[in-house]
Amino acid sequence: MAVLNVYNLEGTQTGTVEVNDAVFGIEPNKVVLHEVLTAELAAARQGTASTKTRAMVRGGGRKPFKQKGTGRARQGSIRAPHMVGGGVTFGPHPRSYEKKVNKKVRNLALRSALSAKVAAGEVLVLEDVSIETPKTKVIVNLVNKVDARQKQLFVVNDLASINDFNLYLSVRNLENAVVLQPNEIGVYWLLKQEKVILTKEALATVEEVLG
Repeated sequence: MAVLNVYNLEGTQTGTVEVNDAVFGIEPNKVVLHEVLTAELAAARQGTASTKTRAMVRGGGRKPFKQKGTGRARQGSIRAPHMVGGGVTFGPHPRSYEKKVNKKVRNLALRSALSAKVAAGEVLVLEDVSIETPKTKVIVNLVNKVDARQKQLFVVNDLASINDFNLYLSVRNLENAVVLQPNEIGVYWLLKQEKVILTKEALATVEEVLG
């Protein structure tokens, strides 16, 4: 079974924990990772780009000049697409970019991303996260001790818990840190952040859901 190092808030290793190989020890499927990552990035798009067609542009209700006798090309409206200030042909309109991804495929992608992180030694477990008063310097000291100075992804079990919420308050001031709950984990954040730090409770939830 795959083994993860366990640390306390002081950054001292207190032991190890065996994790489910079905979640943290599979061969990463790059094709599925790409498919799910593309779907996540597409779903994050606002899809609010909008243009007006010639029917939507104000004005142009009358013929700009008579049909014959001017020597110019005949025109029916000053709001035609080829006129300055006219409508746009085939322009973007509000739409959803979401792509359907099957649950089993998304599950495999998450397990692939987690397994790749474990294989690279970039996943660790945090125990005893009882923080009475939120303090960012506690987390700064932690990430320095565990060599996670660049980008960190903290996974807490439940922000309704006072300990997890205080951890979130302590982390949120760090420039490159992200705090998520197990149901919010995505392939994008797992691949983008360099270190993944899970609380023991969050680890148990991840194994239960993905295992």
